[in-house]
Amino acid sequence: MKKMNFVCSFVAAGIAVATFAAESYDVVIYGSSPAALTAAIEAQNHGKTAVIVCPETRIGGLTTGGLGQTDIGNKSAFGGLALQFYKDVADYYKDSANWKYEKRSDYVPDGQCAGSLGEDSMWTFEPSAALKILNGWEKKHNLKIVRGEFLDRSATGVQKDGAKIVSFKTLSGRTFAGKSFVDATYEGDLLAAAGVSYVAGREPNSLYNEKNSGIQRVKTVHHQMNKGVDPYVVKGDPSSGLLPYVEKDCPEPDGSGDKRVQAYCFRMCLTDDPTNRIPFVKPSNYDPLNFELLLRNLEAIDPKFYVEQAKNYWHYMPWINSRMPNRKTDTNNRTGFSTDFIGQNWAWPEATYEERAKILKAHLDYQMGLMWTLANDPRVPAPIRNEVAKWGTCKDEFLDGLGNGWQTQLYVREGRRMVGDYVMTEANCRHLVKAARPIAMGAYTMDSHNCRRYVGADGFVHNEGNIEDYETLKLGPYPIDYGAIIPKKAECTNLYVPVCLSASHMAFGSIRMEPVFFALGQVAGAAAALSIDANCAAQDLEYAKLREVLVAEGQVIERAAQ
Repeated sequence: MKKMNFVCSFVAAGIAVATFAAESYDVVIYGSSPAALTAAIEAQNHGKTAVIVCPETRIGGLTTGGLGQTDIGNKSAFGGLALQFYKDVADYYKDSANWKYEKRSDYVPDGQCAGSLGEDSMWTFEPSAALKILNGWEKKHNLKIVRGEFLDRSATGVQKDGAKIVSFKTLSGRTFAGKSFVDATYEGDLLAAAGVSYVAGREPNSLYNEKNSGIQRVKTVHHQMNKGVDPYVVKGDPSSGLLPYVEKDCPEPDGSGDKRVQAYCFRMCLTDDPTNRIPFVKPSNYDPLNFELLLRNLEAIDPKFYVEQAKNYWHYMPWINSRMPNRKTDTNNRTGFSTDFIGQNWAWPEATYEERAKILKAHLDYQMGLMWTLANDPRVPAPIRNEVAKWGTCKDEFLDGLGNGWQTQLYVREGRRMVGDYVMTEANCRHLVKAARPIAMGAYTMDSHNCRRYVGADGFVHNEGNIEDYETLKLGPYPIDYGAIIPKKAECTNLYVPVCLSASHMAFGSIRMEPVFFALGQVAGAAAALSIDANCAAQDLEYAKLREVLVAEGQVIERAAQ
């Protein structure tokens, strides 16, 4: 919490900031996600000066923050700088010096990245490996990265001349001026401060004639609570109050829109190597009541089931423990009560920095408590308890993090989403609508994690919001339109948004993958540079010129002819 605590103190104290002369660049990028890096590299490749300004000290976002099991869908959908990163991963692991805790020959990728070892690209990796590679990019491309600078999100934080951004300020008092700007944050902070239209939450299905974007009680069948889990502190007694993280059901019917966003978590990097393992630690503010629902959910399963399925943890383990090199994992949520802190993140997209620090701390306490409970509580079935106890966080990962092997990067699966003239929707993912100006590809299933946990009409606990529509995978990759990364012209003429792009909740659920952010960042950098050269608004850029550049650089922008 070192950096976040500093910001909280800084904001709360209202300390006067210094005045600095404006720093001017051709392209100013805000954020530290993969899109920030590729945007800067691409802009510089076109002869433009570029700077990355970010609150974080660690670059790479989720790519260096624990998401080592790449959500890929179809590897053929990526080229350019996106593919280059995964080629660099393969090269990194060809060096025997980078195999400390196991031999390269002993490592076998599993899950959706199974079989990727030995190819010219590799899609599973340790967070520390990703960081070394991207730090290498920083040096190789002589990137200017200004770390630890938080955007002033007040009414005067972004200066505009009409619909054109001139500069923005940070909380320290520094000013960054530019000809073009890129919002490469997971939250969409710059676009919001610049007065660009956006939404946070789920649209009603009626808005874009969709099936899955709104509230979804009936369709939430995956990552669901087991049957018959009582929601009350005292079982069967409503007067005792609801257990933590459970709410009463809302009156709106399925398909309605709301302000809820899909759950966040930390993508844990764990190990079962005793020489590198940090056993799970009980947080100082641990409250057993916070995990009563977890225990009841596990106790709702017939004990015989664990014996019968002992060799197949997928049937009962409350996590997905995907193997990474060196006896490590990328550990993600699974089952009805797991690492996703359901319903406790809705405020994040619009929250102040101080509020975000509190939300992040709550997620850390929750996930630390969850893992300690799973590894130690006698009410946890022995097969689960014994398996979880073998694992722990890594001594050699996230040394710049929150301590005990925990990272600072929360998995912000969904923040704000820009609303431009072009909105990517389920129809794009289903190939019912084709992008007129393709710039990159989406390749993952339409996927939303749960958004809330509530008491159903049957009186028991249910999760809501998890949708896994695999039609996208069956139909293959689909193109993303240039219009989805630029705002409406009347709102802003020189901003590019490769992460919080213009998309519905469910379309974004497919697009929101790190390889796509690598690719869209490269597009943003190219478009920014070309628009500067043409002295035109982002919306007036000649698409044929952008397309020519992207194709020449190996970007995959549409499916090959069948």
